[in-house]
Amino acid sequence: MMTALAHAALEQLTDLLGNRCLTDQESAERYGVDWTKVWAPAPCAVALPETTEEVQQIVEIANEHGLHLVPSGGRTGLSAGAVAANNELVVAFDRMNTILDFNEFDRAVTVQPGVITQQLQEFAEQKGLFYPVDFASAGSSQIGGNIGTNAGGIKVIRYGMTRDWITGLKVVTGKGELLDLNKGLIKNATGYDFRHLFIGSEGTLGFVVEATVKLAREPKDLTALVLGAPGFREVMKILHAFQQDIDLTAFEFFSDKAMAHVLEHGVAKPFDTECPFYCLLEFEQLSEQIGDQAMAIFERCVEEGWVLDGVMSQSLQQLDQLWQLRERISESIAPHTPYKNDISVTVSKVPDFVEDIDTVVQDAYPDFEIVWFGHIGDGNMHLNILKPADLPKEDFFAKCNNVSKWVFEIVQKYNGSISAEHGVGMTKKPYLEYSRSPEEIACMKAVKQVFDPNNVMNPGKLFDV
Repeated sequence: MMTALAHAALEQLTDLLGNRCLTDQESAERYGVDWTKVWAPAPCAVALPETTEEVQQIVEIANEHGLHLVPSGGRTGLSAGAVAANNELVVAFDRMNTILDFNEFDRAVTVQPGVITQQLQEFAEQKGLFYPVDFASAGSSQIGGNIGTNAGGIKVIRYGMTRDWITGLKVVTGKGELLDLNKGLIKNATGYDFRHLFIGSEGTLGFVVEATVKLAREPKDLTALVLGAPGFREVMKILHAFQQDIDLTAFEFFSDKAMAHVLEHGVAKPFDTECPFYCLLEFEQLSEQIGDQAMAIFERCVEEGWVLDGVMSQSLQQLDQLWQLRERISESIAPHTPYKNDISVTVSKVPDFVEDIDTVVQDAYPDFEIVWFGHIGDGNMHLNILKPADLPKEDFFAKCNNVSKWVFEIVQKYNGSISAEHGVGMTKKPYLEYSRSPEEIACMKAVKQVFDPNNVMNPGKLFDV
């Protein structure tokens, strides 16, 4: 039920935004959710600002009337960080989608938060440059959301996370103040770098209204290998062998079960040999010597018994075909109502970590199919458990709640992260203590108090205050 204060706030918002303040049910359902489907959208309204000044005024109205604000970007998140389930005001950045400036000498571009990731990638390509943060939702995710969750993806082994490409931020804090952080500088040794507090904060401290993003040299002659391995430990040996001599741009892995689902969706089989695990590695073949070096490493891996079979791309078309084996996994398992977990440990601990999780899940639920894939080169695995066809969805998710606790206990044992790249939101909020100490969480809450003393910014996400 809407209070008198909320009514007054909506009147002010309508005066400010006109028809960009939406209260219809269709808008609530469109803007009030992300890719998680656990919570039903229930915002009081949706605001579509177009300027930084409007964002500041929205925050000031929220403080005056006790409104809670939820940021909405591309709504592709998997942790319910952008879900408005408790009468909050959604602040959607779809209209703040302009590329504001480009400097060829700095190799930097300044963008509003609603710019689509793929839009930035294509802009960089037009300038002969490269924005390397890339993932399956690049065609709909927004830069503001990427910053809010410190998004990673398939190129982290070479290029790092979103954090590594943001040289400046303008943010509106929970008090409505505008902060201009770092101003695009590469070197700046003047005390606390608040930019990094806002990156990964999931909109709980303030809203990004502008970002300066550095760009890289465009990679040349990308080449991919798909290799089949007899076991997970052999996959790790393959990674080590190639990393010793070649700068990889990606090293992905997936299980035979993942391969089977992708092949059912029409992707071409890379070779006939059946293998328990597969890895896809990519590098720049800048010279004939590098190609020969890759083949020599491949042959040594075969001799050692680490590789059972493999194939190397010979064209851009073949490169794309090989990447389909990895990129279409999520799409192919979606009909099976997968329980997903996005977890990470240091690379050296990955084999034991995966083995422990496999054992726990299979012992408890032997009928569950486990599909592993992920960015093995940076220690980030995606655990997917598929719902048996005859098990009701409610019973399946109830059992998966038990799985989460067991998995996160193993994460804690290995000093890993319960969320490698999708954030905490509401989905993983109950488990934050498995990756963060009580002292760290207390510091986080203290930081939030500084920037958002009235708790208007995305409350109920990450932690409760």
